[in-house]
Amino acid sequence: MSMRSDQIKKGLARAPHRSLLKADGLTDEELERPLVAVISSTNDIIPGHLHLSNIADAVKSGIRMAGGTPFEMTTIGVCDGIAMNHEGMKYSLTSREVIADSVECAVQGHAFDAMVLIPSCDKVVPGMLLAACRLNIPTVLVSGGPMLAGHDKCGNETDLNSLFDAVGQVTAGTMTQEECKWLEETACPTCGSCSGMFTANSICCLAEAIGIALPGNGTIPAVYSQRIRLAKQAGMKVMELIEKNICALDIINEKSLHNGMVLDMAFGGSTNTMLHLTAISHAAGCPVTLDDWDAVCKKTPNLTRIAPAGPLHIEDLNAVGGIPAILGELGRCGLLETDALTCHGTMADWLAECPAVDGEIVRTKENAYSQVGGLAVLSGNLAPDCAVVKQSAVSDEMRQHRGPARVFNSEDEACEAIFGGKINAGDVIVIRYEGPAGGPGMREMLTPTSAICGMGLDKSVALITDGRFSGATKGPAIGHVSPEAYAGGPIALVQEGDIIDIDIDANSISIEVADDEMARRREAWTKPAPKYTTGVLARYAKLVSSADKGAFFG
Repeated sequence: MSMRSDQIKKGLARAPHRSLLKADGLTDEELERPLVAVISSTNDIIPGHLHLSNIADAVKSGIRMAGGTPFEMTTIGVCDGIAMNHEGMKYSLTSREVIADSVECAVQGHAFDAMVLIPSCDKVVPGMLLAACRLNIPTVLVSGGPMLAGHDKCGNETDLNSLFDAVGQVTAGTMTQEECKWLEETACPTCGSCSGMFTANSICCLAEAIGIALPGNGTIPAVYSQRIRLAKQAGMKVMELIEKNICALDIINEKSLHNGMVLDMAFGGSTNTMLHLTAISHAAGCPVTLDDWDAVCKKTPNLTRIAPAGPLHIEDLNAVGGIPAILGELGRCGLLETDALTCHGTMADWLAECPAVDGEIVRTKENAYSQVGGLAVLSGNLAPDCAVVKQSAVSDEMRQHRGPARVFNSEDEACEAIFGGKINAGDVIVIRYEGPAGGPGMREMLTPTSAICGMGLDKSVALITDGRFSGATKGPAIGHVSPEAYAGGPIALVQEGDIIDIDIDANSISIEVADDEMARRREAWTKPAPKYTTGVLARYAKLVSSADKGAFFG
């Protein structure tokens, strides 16, 4: 059969191309086989990426065993934890588009027949999936896997978020420096993506439901030998997709994205997944809206609560069947598109093999934590287009909250006030001009939200922003407020002391200011000058869509 790679290896005119490929050490026999890109984000600074060269070696072994010729390449990554609470965080979401572009350039430039994608952390997974949609060739994704949890001196599981909370606890005087040091040394004990249902692990799990990754992709720990075997199977599987001519958009489509959204609500992942899946849906040609998310939320039970929504971690979910256990229960309830195609068969075929839930870590629908999903969409006169919250990680007493606005025009200003003891019980912290264009880059706000929790204010103080939150965030933290302040959204018009009313159960967020007063403020408002006029952030600010569209480049 003809292959895409024929354009660099067939015919007299391609003699120079073949010569260059033979300079790589390839034989004529290898050139006769399908050429498969193996694209990882391996690097030496991100714990989730340290071992990806080993995963790539396993993938290449699987490709060779199944009759293909693999070529390894790499792309960039940004660690959200290391980038947190400084200018570096503005480059995190920005990197998603850079990653997508780099994968597209590398694959198109070399006419590969197929690809295996090897990401691990937050923006690399969706960035690679955006590229998969654009390229539409046979594709399998296999991630590096989650980190194991740490343990405190009492045996309780800990994670990266334990450190962010600890900063607030030390500030409040409820934890010693020595106790914080213990956590620093033990909370992140292995390579892998941080151990809770944070953004990286959330989107790696969703890749299973979407069907572009094999079962186990999201939950098999990075340090298990089973992860290496999974990588080999991914290499073999992509060769099967080539043979069957199954391409990325045969898998990533309206039905599979629906299944991903349902799973997201069932496990209450990071609010960032709403941003990423929405962007992927645009790239796949079947855009979803926040109304679609809201509809899925209202009919999907919340079946499990992994950190930060509960004390358990991804390794605990893996031990009771992982994502297949959750999908099996969702399938029993009739919530999935069963004729959706995955890289290993139809969803119906998979559901027939899924294990039953254990009833504790993964609950049945009848015994669910909630009969609605773990993420919620809010709207109102403060967020006419949308706002989102991880409602499964909000305490009951903060599902409704009404209080005075404490207004800050950057995350840095807010953190200075929080750590300076200037926030009072009952306040609503408003952090604005941190949206996709206004930030630019829509910084995550784990430092202020964790400080609030660590200082014991998470049951009395809410936070809203046009920025976004880490998957590790818990408490009444409402992000993605759209339109953002930089675009002149109502959040730009909030003044110190305005009363803000939040009702998660009613899906509402509003400001108690008369319409004529808001109109007067709008007349007086002036759009601020761009924060960056050169470089990638300046280009990003000009091109990026609003958060309710997925902060997507159209």
